Amino acid sequence: MWKVTLQAFGVLLLAWFFGNFVLGWFQQHNVKPTTQHGEHPSSASDSQDQSCFCHLTGVLDDCFCDVESIDVFNNFKLYPRIKRLTEKDYFRYYRVNLKRPCPFWPNDGHCAIKDCHVEPCPESKIPVGIKSGNYNKYSHAANTLSDVTECEQAKELGAINSTLSNQTKRAFADWTRHDDAQDYFCELDDETSPDSEYVDLLLNPERFTGYKGPSAWRVWNSIYEENCFKPRSVYRPLNPLALSRGDDDGEGFYKWLEGLCLEKRVFYRLISGLHSSINIHLCAEYLLDEGWGRSVWGPNAQEFRQRFDTAETKGEGTRRLKNLYFLYLIELRALYKVAPYFERAFINLYTGNMQEDGATKELLLQVFNEVRSFPMHFDEKSMFAGHKIEAKILKEEFRLHFKNISRIMDCVGCSKCRLWGKLQTQGLGTALKILFSEKEIQDLPEHSPSQGFQLTRQEIVALLNGFGRLSTSIQQLHSFRLLLKDNR
Repeated sequence: MWKVTLQAFGVLLLAWFFGNFVLGWFQQHNVKPTTQHGEHPSSASDSQDQSCFCHLTGVLDDCFCDVESIDVFNNFKLYPRIKRLTEKDYFRYYRVNLKRPCPFWPNDGHCAIKDCHVEPCPESKIPVGIKSGNYNKYSHAANTLSDVTECEQAKELGAINSTLSNQTKRAFADWTRHDDAQDYFCELDDETSPDSEYVDLLLNPERFTGYKGPSAWRVWNSIYEENCFKPRSVYRPLNPLALSRGDDDGEGFYKWLEGLCLEKRVFYRLISGLHSSINIHLCAEYLLDEGWGRSVWGPNAQEFRQRFDTAETKGEGTRRLKNLYFLYLIELRALYKVAPYFERAFINLYTGNMQEDGATKELLLQVFNEVRSFPMHFDEKSMFAGHKIEAKILKEEFRLHFKNISRIMDCVGCSKCRLWGKLQTQGLGTALKILFSEKEIQDLPEHSPSQGFQLTRQEIVALLNGFGRLSTSIQQLHSFRLLLKDNR
């Protein structure tokens, strides 16, 4: 009995040593066992993990720039600087009205999830130069005008207006608003409204709040279906309304899109790119765990796959990500164009802290220098370049469609989502305003403010923070690429 047991134990021990020897030999010689089809057993999961990125390469449509060049330029050169810039006091405080009613459908009520809440900034925390409201007075001298002078100016203007009827005054005000609005691609918040508040963007970061469902879907559906120059007979890929009508995986939609003029194609790709960027932020800052008063936020690879994986999205994921890169190029070009506006010596990003303001201006100029070094900028001259009258009509259509989208942001039920939606939409609107104001920027006086092209502080903050969000998205794509590679 004992002999049989010892013999059996010896056989098992010999088998164990032999197995370890064979395994060690395979590992030492880097030989990998094959399946009956000659494939690595993890190739399926490897392919699944990388399918979000396998086609994200090469030259982008409607321009001559490639994905890889943008990755290197952004992640190693521009992103670190733009991140530091948006942490400066001038750029971290954004004045916004989150209480404006939705102009298109009855309000769903605000999201009750605690992470949807936006914490406004107390007045005591706002730098004195920002809350003074002198957004177009850039120099220190301009911000220290005596109260007497301003009172005298107000009295003089009041005396002139007192000879006019109230109806005429209202008409003049309407005309002024109309004239000012011709330059804007966004519906700007009235910063004098009692409902407008300063928000510290660093204390209210963009992240996944749990806001989803019919309310969120209606916002994006309205943007795509009613504002992207699209007839209702053409269905977007993955649109739930199209499933019962025989979805063709989007080929019909893209044939229609390619048949449009450049300007209308660009419009759709800008909106798609903005949507993709926002989705990346939500995946990168996802609520992973909610413990005792302490929430844990971080990247969610599964959520990222669901939104961008080739199989999950029927090939849409790659197109969405490429549209993000296209949007990045558009806003990068706007920064290139607007650099002369900020490089004038009398332009200061005024907060009241002279040392901080000087450092902020210097960092902004460094950003512009990096932007100039990029060799493959988008050429906006190809847009609105046809017959003058037709081009003017198309440009106005383009502006009004985008302005309508900015109004839809007031329909977002989650306050934090509304905050970042309004900021990024206004950032893109400001970029478009810059691109279509080339002549006015070229004619800027060197030593005095311009009566033509102007940017308010609200537009400046939105422009740089909006581009900062795109830069962050591309950097986060690199992080997801590494995460999915590690997960395989």
